[in-house]
Amino acid sequence: MRGSGYGREVHDKSDDAPRATTDAPFAGAPDPTAEPRTGAGPAGASIGCPVAQAAAPRAPAPELFTWEFAADPYPAYAWLRAHAPVHRTALPSGVEAWLVTRYPDARQALADVRLSKNPVHHSEAAHGKGKVGIPGERSANLMTHLLNIDPPDHTRLRRLVSKAFTPRRVAAFAPRVQELTDTLIAGFAERGEADLIHEFAFPLPIYAICDLLGVPREDQDDFRDWAGMMIRHGGGPRGGVARSVKKMRGYLAELIHRKRETLGDTPAPDEDLISGLIRASDHGEHLTENEVAAMAFILLFAGFETTVNLIGNGTYALLRNPAQRELLQKSIEAGDAELLATGVEELLRYDGPVELATWRFATCDLTLGGQRIAEGDPVLVVLAAADRDPARFAEPDVLDLTRRDNPHLGYGHGIHYCLGAPLARLEGQTALATLLTRLPDIRLAAEPDDLRWRGGLIMRGLRSLPVEFTPTRP
Repeated sequence: MRGSGYGREVHDKSDDAPRATTDAPFAGAPDPTAEPRTGAGPAGASIGCPVAQAAAPRAPAPELFTWEFAADPYPAYAWLRAHAPVHRTALPSGVEAWLVTRYPDARQALADVRLSKNPVHHSEAAHGKGKVGIPGERSANLMTHLLNIDPPDHTRLRRLVSKAFTPRRVAAFAPRVQELTDTLIAGFAERGEADLIHEFAFPLPIYAICDLLGVPREDQDDFRDWAGMMIRHGGGPRGGVARSVKKMRGYLAELIHRKRETLGDTPAPDEDLISGLIRASDHGEHLTENEVAAMAFILLFAGFETTVNLIGNGTYALLRNPAQRELLQKSIEAGDAELLATGVEELLRYDGPVELATWRFATCDLTLGGQRIAEGDPVLVVLAAADRDPARFAEPDVLDLTRRDNPHLGYGHGIHYCLGAPLARLEGQTALATLLTRLPDIRLAAEPDDLRWRGGLIMRGLRSLPVEFTPTRP
């Protein structure tokens, strides 16, 4: 799963502008997932040797990380793909990183074993302390999750977690997702108006992942509050996130202890995911309590916001493309689930919930897209740019729900491919199908230019999505 959008400030001169935000894995080329050979880089380049630099940009690069950029980053990404596909830039947090924007380079980088997920490899550890990860995760002892580790530890943890987070468990959860969806829509259907982010897209994945993990219903509003802090703007948001992380860690430690004490010898048919994580073993090896807490935490932290944005961005894209929305509605009415499935994949490509993949750090000098990247340099793969690369996708700026040739990178690639993708797809498909069925004339209740996007580095999502529709009874 991709981590929440931590570590970026947004440049803006308005009084309410946040100082920082927390919004918030080819043919003919060597296999980047193989163990690197000494002195060998991709496509035969020599690691550490001078290489031809990308052609100098013909015009000044577009300004990044402004409110205007957050609203529509795609023209800037198109410029970078054309003129500076692997581009070094100073992030507003002060950390310098490489942005990778072309599809083949992005796909290679996501699977390249020389790009580590472990922040210990950052060359500017002191300078970047607290700026390249989830605020508070280190002090809360929550670092041992899949987004921060490499093989062989990653291999062991992923294998153990996969034993608990199975496709069968996700499929069996479908009725509960539908129940939550229906309940939330019933809460505003009679009003004829709603903010789909705050009243629908945000609570649905929070309550769903809490149920899946086994958080008691009476405690789930606390998780909703903590999750809200993780994507809320305002003064000093990273400190607020760190406090929420600390509270969540304390609660998870207590919950894991209670479940471990009452765990039976054999799993119940409806056993929750935390119990499954505690029980998971491989040749007698179990997850430690810290590892269980870290995995439960990252499923909550990273899993909910990706789904918030999938539902929010996806609904917004459909409302802005009425012909595609009508096509999908007719398909749903006819009981054809195929277009819904391909449609969600297209929404993930067109304006997906994860704008940049989480941090990677070069473990040695290497070459990517014709650029020399020094050992210790941070690398950020721009999924939003790669998924609109015209060299890979025909008419990439057009929303086409029937698109079949669609190997998008919305949930990553390689060993860090999102573990929670099946659950996010289930929630996205259920939410969109139910919205279009229950509220068939749903429409925007604001001008697109008046909508504000959260200015996070990793995630891409709307702060609100006001809609109108004909009131309906539950």
